[in-house]
Amino acid sequence: MTIHWESTVFAIIAFVILYWLLNRYAFGPLFSIMEKRKTLVIGELAQAENHRAETARLLEEQRKAIAQARQEAQEMIEQTRKITAKTADDLIQAAKSEAQRLKENAMQDIESEKNKAIADLRTQVGKLSVQIASKIIEKEVNSASQGELIERYLKEVKLR
Repeated sequence: MTIHWESTVFAIIAFVILYWLLNRYAFGPLFSIMEKRKTLVIGELAQAENHRAETARLLEEQRKAIAQARQEAQEMIEQTRKITAKTADDLIQAAKSEAQRLKENAMQDIESEKNKAIADLRTQVGKLSVQIASKIIEKEVNSASQGELIERYLKEVKLR
Protein backbone atom coordinates (compact mmCIF):
# COMPACT_ATOMS: atom_id res chain seq x y z
CA MET A 1 0.00 0.00 0.00
CA THR A 2 1.40 3.19 -0.98
CA ILE A 3 0.51 6.55 0.41
CA HIS A 4 0.22 9.39 -1.99
CA TRP A 5 1.31 12.61 -0.36
CA GLU A 6 -0.22 14.72 -2.97
CA SER A 7 -3.66 13.23 -2.47
CA THR A 8 -3.33 13.59 1.29
CA VAL A 9 -2.19 17.22 1.06
CA PHE A 10 -4.91 17.94 -1.45
CA ALA A 11 -7.49 16.32 0.87
CA ILE A 12 -6.17 18.33 3.85
CA ILE A 13 -6.27 21.59 1.85
CA ALA A 14 -9.77 20.76 0.63
CA PHE A 15 -10.83 19.98 4.22
CA VAL A 16 -9.36 23.28 5.50
CA ILE A 17 -11.05 25.26 2.73
CA LEU A 18 -14.31 23.41 3.34
CA TYR A 19 -13.98 24.03 7.09
CA TRP A 20 -13.24 27.74 6.50
CA LEU A 21 -16.26 28.06 4.14
CA LEU A 22 -18.54 26.19 6.51
CA ASN A 23 -17.30 28.24 9.45
CA ARG A 24 -17.79 31.51 7.62
CA TYR A 25 -21.06 30.84 5.80
CA ALA A 26 -22.73 27.98 7.71
CA PHE A 27 -21.42 27.64 11.27
CA GLY A 28 -21.34 31.39 12.00
CA PRO A 29 -24.93 32.06 11.01
CA LEU A 30 -26.00 28.72 12.49
CA PHE A 31 -24.30 29.47 15.83
CA SER A 32 -25.70 33.01 15.65
CA ILE A 33 -29.21 31.64 15.13
CA MET A 34 -28.70 29.13 17.93
CA GLU A 35 -27.45 31.90 20.24
CA LYS A 36 -30.46 34.06 19.35
CA ARG A 37 -32.74 31.07 19.97
CA LYS A 38 -31.04 30.45 23.32
CA THR A 39 -31.52 34.11 24.30
CA LEU A 40 -35.14 33.98 23.14
CA VAL A 41 -35.86 30.80 25.13
CA ILE A 42 -34.19 32.26 28.24
CA GLY A 43 -36.23 35.46 27.81
CA GLU A 44 -39.46 33.50 27.36
CA LEU A 45 -38.68 31.42 30.45
CA ALA A 46 -38.08 34.58 32.46
CA GLN A 47 -41.27 36.10 31.05
CA ALA A 48 -43.20 32.91 31.89
CA GLU A 49 -41.83 33.03 35.44
CA ASN A 50 -42.88 36.69 35.71
CA HIS A 51 -46.35 35.81 34.41
CA ARG A 52 -46.58 32.92 36.88
CA ALA A 53 -45.58 35.22 39.75
CA GLU A 54 -48.06 37.88 38.58
CA THR A 55 -50.79 35.25 38.26
CA ALA A 56 -50.06 33.99 41.76
CA ARG A 57 -50.17 37.55 43.10
CA LEU A 58 -53.49 38.26 41.32
CA LEU A 59 -54.92 34.98 42.56
CA GLU A 60 -53.97 35.88 46.13
CA GLU A 61 -55.52 39.34 45.71
CA GLN A 62 -58.71 37.75 44.39
CA ARG A 63 -58.82 35.35 47.33
CA LYS A 64 -58.41 38.26 49.73
CA ALA A 65 -61.11 40.23 47.90
CA ILE A 66 -63.48 37.25 48.03
CA ALA A 67 -62.77 36.77 51.73
CA GLN A 68 -63.38 40.46 52.37
CA ALA A 69 -66.60 40.38 50.31
CA ARG A 70 -67.79 37.37 52.30
CA GLN A 71 -66.99 39.12 55.55
CA GLU A 72 -68.82 42.28 54.42
CA ALA A 73 -71.80 40.20 53.31
CA GLN A 74 -71.84 38.43 56.68
CA GLU A 75 -71.68 41.80 58.47
CA MET A 76 -74.52 43.12 56.31
CA ILE A 77 -76.60 40.03 57.08
CA GLU A 78 -75.91 40.42 60.80
CA GLN A 79 -76.73 44.13 60.67
CA THR A 80 -79.96 43.39 58.78
CA ARG A 81 -80.83 40.72 61.33
CA LYS A 82 -80.29 43.21 64.18
CA ILE A 83 -82.34 45.90 62.43
CA THR A 84 -85.12 43.41 61.74
CA ALA A 85 -85.14 42.25 65.36
CA LYS A 86 -85.17 45.86 66.60
CA THR A 87 -87.97 46.78 64.19
CA ALA A 88 -89.97 43.74 65.28
CA ASP A 89 -89.46 44.66 68.94
CA ASP A 90 -90.49 48.25 68.21
CA LEU A 91 -93.62 47.07 66.38
CA ILE A 92 -94.51 44.71 69.22
CA GLN A 93 -93.96 47.46 71.77
CA ALA A 94 -96.07 49.89 69.72
CA ALA A 95 -98.82 47.28 69.39
CA LYS A 96 -98.73 46.64 73.16
CA SER A 97 -98.90 50.38 73.85
CA GLU A 98 -101.81 50.79 71.42
CA ALA A 99 -103.60 47.80 72.98
CA GLN A 100 -103.07 49.27 76.47
CA ARG A 101 -104.36 52.65 75.30
CA LEU A 102 -107.41 51.07 73.69
CA LYS A 103 -108.03 49.02 76.84
CA GLU A 104 -107.83 52.13 79.02
CA ASN A 105 -110.14 54.03 76.67
CA ALA A 106 -112.59 51.11 76.72
CA MET A 107 -112.42 50.97 80.51
CA GLN A 108 -113.10 54.72 80.69
CA ASP A 109 -116.01 54.35 78.27
CA ILE A 110 -117.39 51.43 80.29
CA GLU A 111 -117.02 53.39 83.52
CA SER A 112 -118.66 56.43 81.94
CA GLU A 113 -121.56 54.36 80.58
CA LYS A 114 -121.89 52.60 83.94
CA ASN A 115 -122.07 55.92 85.78
CA LYS A 116 -124.56 57.20 83.23
CA ALA A 117 -126.67 54.06 83.55
CA ILE A 118 -126.58 54.32 87.36
CA ALA A 119 -127.62 57.96 87.18
CA ASP A 120 -130.46 57.10 84.79
CA LEU A 121 -131.47 54.18 87.00
CA ARG A 122 -131.50 56.43 90.07
CA THR A 123 -133.65 58.94 88.28
CA GLN A 124 -136.09 56.25 87.14
CA VAL A 125 -136.10 54.55 90.56
CA GLY A 126 -136.77 57.90 92.15
CA LYS A 127 -139.68 58.59 89.85
CA LEU A 128 -141.09 55.12 90.31
CA SER A 129 -140.76 55.27 94.07
CA VAL A 130 -142.57 58.59 94.10
CA GLN A 131 -145.37 57.14 92.01
CA ILE A 132 -145.57 54.05 94.22
CA ALA A 133 -145.50 56.12 97.36
CA SER A 134 -148.15 58.49 96.07
CA LYS A 135 -150.41 55.60 95.18
CA ILE A 136 -149.87 53.99 98.56
CA ILE A 137 -150.41 57.16 100.48
CA GLU A 138 -153.03 58.30 98.02
CA LYS A 139 -152.26 61.82 98.52
CA GLU A 140 -150.43 64.42 96.61
CA VAL A 141 -146.82 64.83 97.53
CA ASN A 142 -145.22 68.23 97.30
CA SER A 143 -141.74 68.76 95.82
CA ALA A 144 -139.92 69.06 99.15
CA SER A 145 -141.33 65.81 100.50
CA GLN A 146 -140.72 64.16 97.11
CA GLY A 147 -136.98 65.04 97.30
CA GLU A 148 -136.83 63.61 100.82
CA LEU A 149 -138.56 60.45 99.76
CA ILE A 150 -136.18 60.00 96.79
CA GLU A 151 -133.12 60.48 98.94
CA ARG A 152 -134.30 57.98 101.53
CA TYR A 153 -135.15 55.41 98.86
CA LEU A 154 -131.73 55.87 97.18
CA LYS A 155 -130.01 55.31 100.48
CA GLU A 156 -131.96 52.09 100.90
CA VAL A 157 -131.00 50.97 97.40
CA LYS A 158 -127.32 51.68 98.09
CA LEU A 159 -127.45 49.56 101.26
CA ARG A 160 -128.74 46.55 99.36
